[in-house]
Amino acid sequence: MLSQLSRKHRQVKPELLAEIFLDLVNQIRQMSTNSSSQVSGLKIVDSTTISLNLKKYQWATFRKTKSGIKVHLRLVFVNEETVYPEKMVMTPAGNNDRTQMEQLIDETDAMYVFDRGYVDYEKFDYYCDKGLFFAFRLKKNAYVRFLESFSVPSNSSILSDSMVVIGTPQKRTENVFRLIETFDSDGNRIRIITNRFDLDPEELGDIYRSRWAIELFFKWIKQRLTLKHLYGTSPEAVENQVYLALISYCLLI
Repeated sequence: MLSQLSRKHRQVKPELLAEIFLDLVNQIRQMSTNSSSQVSGLKIVDSTTISLNLKKYQWATFRKTKSGIKVHLRLVFVNEETVYPEKMVMTPAGNNDRTQMEQLIDETDAMYVFDRGYVDYEKFDYYCDKGLFFAFRLKKNAYVRFLESFSVPSNSSILSDSMVVIGTPQKRTENVFRLIETFDSDGNRIRIITNRFDLDPEELGDIYRSRWAIELFFKWIKQRLTLKHLYGTSPEAVENQVYLALISYCLLI
């Protein structure tokens, strides 16, 4: 049975499954557009690593003792009950998350949320110049220069709200950003950087906390769709199985 699945995977081009996946995404997008509870344009970007056997998957080597792939994903957040994958890129696990930012962050009518692995000051300035909106968690050791502080209600979940420049004098952003200090879903104090000055700070905190949805999504497809157990060893076979998992999820939606 496993050998038959492996052989079938080798015979199917990933481009075919990618086309089916994107067709389902378009159908879901049309359905969710009519949802009154939709968070407009909120998209979460992240990746997950799937470890592989070194002997069977030498094309995906990223450590001395193991191989692996990285699934880079853009997830649309409709509401707390409904999220769906919109775009996927598969690479060997050794590829840095920043290498896929151009593929996954490319629309001006969206609000992107991502984590510390996507910090790139040059791209942040580029996004500001092109009108792309985003929010991300700032690294603890990041250098910040404060320009102005905004008032925060005493009963707010927001600890501080400021206008800042991020980076050292030698390497910093040309644009100014907004820094929000608040708590994550686990109660840990975090700093959020965004180029949105038109939203309430509490709304920005909620927007960043919605990023947890992609962690739950990765956990679901690995456990429910057995994405951790692959039936082929070629790059095409592995990519096919990833697309089949995404297709299955979209069909459920």
